[in-house]
Parts: sequence; structure tokens; C-alpha cells
Amino acid sequence: MNQSTPTSAGTIFHLIKTGAATTRAELARHTGASASTMALRIDELLQAGYIEESGEGASSGGRRPRNLAVRDAPEVVAGIDLGENHAIIVLLNRRGETVAQAVHEVSLRADPDTVLGALIQHVRQLTDATPGRTLAALAISLPGPLDARTGRLLSPTRMPGWSGVDVRERLEALSGIPSRASNDANSMALAEYAVREGSVRDLLFVKAGSGIGTGSIVDGSLYTGFRGVAGDISHTTLTNAPAIPCSCGRVGCLDMVASGSAIVESVRERGGEVASIDDVLGLAKQGHPGASEVLREAGRRIGEVLSTIVNFFNPQVLALGGLLATSDAFTAGVRQAIYTQCLPMTTDLLEISVAQAGRAAGAVGIAWDTLEKSLQPENVDAVLQLSGA
Repeated sequence: MNQSTPTSAGTIFHLIKTGAATTRAELARHTGASASTMALRIDELLQAGYIEESGEGASSGGRRPRNLAVRDAPEVVAGIDLGENHAIIVLLNRRGETVAQAVHEVSLRADPDTVLGALIQHVRQLTDATPGRTLAALAISLPGPLDARTGRLLSPTRMPGWSGVDVRERLEALSGIPSRASNDANSMALAEYAVREGSVRDLLFVKAGSGIGTGSIVDGSLYTGFRGVAGDISHTTLTNAPAIPCSCGRVGCLDMVASGSAIVESVRERGGEVASIDDVLGLAKQGHPGASEVLREAGRRIGEVLSTIVNFFNPQVLALGGLLATSDAFTAGVRQAIYTQCLPMTTDLLEISVAQAGRAAGAVGIAWDTLEKSLQPENVDAVLQLSGA
């Protein structure tokens, strides 16, 4: 891989993309490059279609400088958030903007090639329906842990028949398009980091829905651990939880007492007529005491597990995502446990809030990260070198 220099075209593009410098004068100050070198690099980027001139900046006494910005391109990255019953697909352009979005029903009980083949077809249809766009890469967010060393799924609870599957490899084989795969909580953490535009460097994202998981951004980078399963808290055993058997072979796992399916079962046991977590949330909004109590208890149990992580990690933001985070009772339960069990010095400046990234966070996060990696300075320099720009 090429090593970019402080005055390479790729480095200059990165400064423009991040907003660190948007005029020739600002770029020269950041890089220390001469006027002739700066003009050459900017011409390279303009001719290759990476940047464009857009409007005028503020004047410091002379002619108003021309602003430089990332130029859109026909190529898009498709992000897929694969859930238990549906998939969300987004198309991101070079600026990281969502240019198209769709939702499709899926069943994870079908074999991997059938599911992935259908998803590829949906992505191609969405791309074809978006004028002037071509597909450059596929990125998928999965509801299960991936081995960072092999890329294979590790005994995903809600994906029977998928254990040991290298989803990235299957996607590329079926589509012929460069692909990536990641855990859904990690993808959502990336989306939350992106939507906050660099204002937060240490962030803990909690996905609470049909399953439970966390993703950690440490000093601006995703942390996945040695094997890639950092943040998989769903099988943490709670000592004071009901001894409900779990698919992992133990009893009292967090997933069995605080996930969406566990909440539905608890409300049913209390006489609530519910078929899904949506029904439970609806009852809670109507003031049903049993539904609200179960949601608060689930939040408290998840908060108990999170409190250890918060004490150890000391994040700036704890972002609550997933369907359960839409419940005031649930979020109140999380807050109660965190503030009760964490040290004051870890919580006095801690922001605990509902995630800002929205429903498509998993799809947006993995697509955004794929785009970011493709636009790193060394990659931009390599493309320009190959094109002879």
C-alpha cells in the first residue's frame, strides 16, 4: 500500500472531505505546501472528479476564496442491515449521503445463499431505479458475531444454518462485487459516530431489540477485540435472573430475560395479549402497568450489565438504539441501573440518550465505514497513480 505524504493528493482530499480545510489558502497552511504544489494537487483532484469548486468563502480583505468540496460520483456503496424478519437497504454516495432506501421482508430460516441472492437482487433493483448510479461495493450488517480472524459467523443464535458461513465471501461469489460484513451492533455504533460528525470520540452503542448487543467507538475507532466479539453481552449470566435455559447451554442469560422476545413472554405471563414487541410498546404507551413494568425491568437488567462496561470504558456517550429504546420505561430502567451502580466520576458528564442514527443505522454504518476506507489518502493516491492523473 502506498504511504501518503502530507502534501499528497489523497491527504489534501482527506482535509477537504473532513472540512479541516476547504480553500487553497487553508490547505497550504495545513500542509505547508508551496503554491505551485498545491495547485498541482488540486488540479489532480479536480480532473479525477474527486472534488469541485462550490461557492465562495469568507474574505480576509482581498478576493473571496473559492471553496472546495467533495464531488458526487455515479458510484454508490450499498449497505444492508439484515434483521430477523426484514432487511433495510441504503445506497450511499461519495459524500456519505443516502440517495435511496428500501425495506424488504426476509426469513433467516432460509439457507444463506437463498437469502443473500435475494438481497443482491434487491440491491441491484434499487440501484437501477436510482438514475445515474452504479454499484461499487456491498456491505452487510448481521445479527450475529463474526470471527475477526476468519470472517465467519460464530454460532449466531437467530441465524440457524449460518454458523461458520463467511458472508463476505458468499456475497462476493454471488455478486462479483467487492463486499464486507460486520456485526449489527458494531455497524450501528459506526452510524452513531458518523451522525455526530466527530463531536464524540468515545461512544458506547447499545442495540436492544430482538437481540441485545453493544458496539464501542474508542478514540474515534471501532473496537472489536482480539476475535471480533467485543460487546456481545447477550450471553452474560445474571445471578439474580430467572433460571431460563439459553441456546448457549447456560441459564439466566441476559438475552433470555431482557430481549424483545423475553419481554413479550413476560407480558403474556402477566395476562397481556401481545404477539410482538410492537404490541408491548403499544400497551406501555396506553399506560398498561404490566407492560411498563416489564420494560423497565428489562432496561434495569441491561443497565446492570452495562454499568461494568461504563465503569471500565468511561465513554462520553451511551447511545440506546433498537426498538426497545423507543420506550420511556425501558430507557428509565437503563438510567436507573447506570446511575445506581456506576462511580459518580464516570457518570457526572456521561450523556445517556436515545441514538440519533435512526432505524437504518446498521445499513448506514457499515456502508459509511466501507466508503471511508475506500477514500483513505493512500487509496485515493493509488487510484490517481493508476489513472495517470
